[in-house]
Amino acid sequence: MDLKKSQKQVDSWIKKYGVRYFDVLTNMTQLSEEVGEVARIIGRRYGEQSEKESDKEKDLGVELADVIFVVLCIANQTGIDIQKVFDKKLKYKTKRDKNRHLKNPKL
Repeated sequence: MDLKKSQKQVDSWIKKYGVRYFDVLTNMTQLSEEVGEVARIIGRRYGEQSEKESDKEKDLGVELADVIFVVLCIANQTGIDIQKVFDKKLKYKTKRDKNRHLKNPKL
């Protein structure tokens, strides 16, 4: 996934169809709602709770895409180059964890 390109696509979409960005606090609330929808599907579909009939048609991929969309909105609003930060984070995690998981007997 090209995050830089996706960030630009979200910005173009907002300017064309969304009129303007919701404020950051509203988008944070929106992100919480979307993550909650993901949690509900995973908890009921893969966890111990039974899935309601009305939830069986919900698409986990669509809900994950909603999370990504809102994250990209927040990155745009706050001036964050999410590709740059993601690449930096992955490099850090690789350095920190390169042997950690390989040596974990639980895995």
